[in-house]
Amino acid sequence: MDSIFLDLPARNAKPRSSGLTMAIDNGIPHGAFADAMASGADYVDVVKFGWGTALVTPDVERKFEVLRQLGIGYYFGGTLFEKFVQQERFESFLTLCRLCGCRYVEISNGTIDMSLEDKAYFIKRCAEEFTVLSEVGFKDADRSSALTAEELLDAIHADAEAGASYVITEARESGRSGICRPDGTPRDDLVDAILSSDIESDHLIFEAPTKDLQTHFIKLLGTNVNLGNIAPCEVIGLETLRLGLRADTLMHFEQARSCA
Repeated sequence: MDSIFLDLPARNAKPRSSGLTMAIDNGIPHGAFADAMASGADYVDVVKFGWGTALVTPDVERKFEVLRQLGIGYYFGGTLFEKFVQQERFESFLTLCRLCGCRYVEISNGTIDMSLEDKAYFIKRCAEEFTVLSEVGFKDADRSSALTAEELLDAIHADAEAGASYVITEARESGRSGICRPDGTPRDDLVDAILSSDIESDHLIFEAPTKDLQTHFIKLLGTNVNLGNIAPCEVIGLETLRLGLRADTLMHFEQARSCA
């Protein structure tokens, strides 16, 4: 966003490939959803209909239409994909995505048992007609705490090689699982391993549903870090963090500006 009043960090404009904001809908009422999306349309790049909420939202097609009118892509949460796979109905999942006009799909193995090889197969199939966002990490707290940096890097590399355009690091909608500890703080060992590897951060989306996580990743990777699982009502607040217009990042960007 340009301003004639202040010097602000350079923010990538839509359509953008980095600096993405992925909002998550957890089933909020249509009116609230439509208002939030209209207000934050310049800042939202894609919307995820969390886990299986789309299947029990009576007016979900109206939400799809809101996003189509605003030019915002959308997809279903990885848990819904896993449910279809668990019931051996992957082709039905693809049919559902086509019928609903999804241009994106999320492929994950955060709950069910699925090898990296099987996950790669699903990614390759979906990449033939959709933009694939894969997710790495586990939803279960015990599995998350046992995840090593080597295992996480192997999963990211495997998904990217299979054709995922972006790899999402799991944190759930609570910010207390995946690459985060139960207290909501990020596991520095995992984050440091990612950033010190050959993985380009522009191809990663860090789930960051809380202000603390958003602030952490913005300070770590800059204004145009890709962030996900943002509540619709928090999209504007996130944008102020990205631009140093909120106390949490104000001095971080002012110090950077004074050193430039």
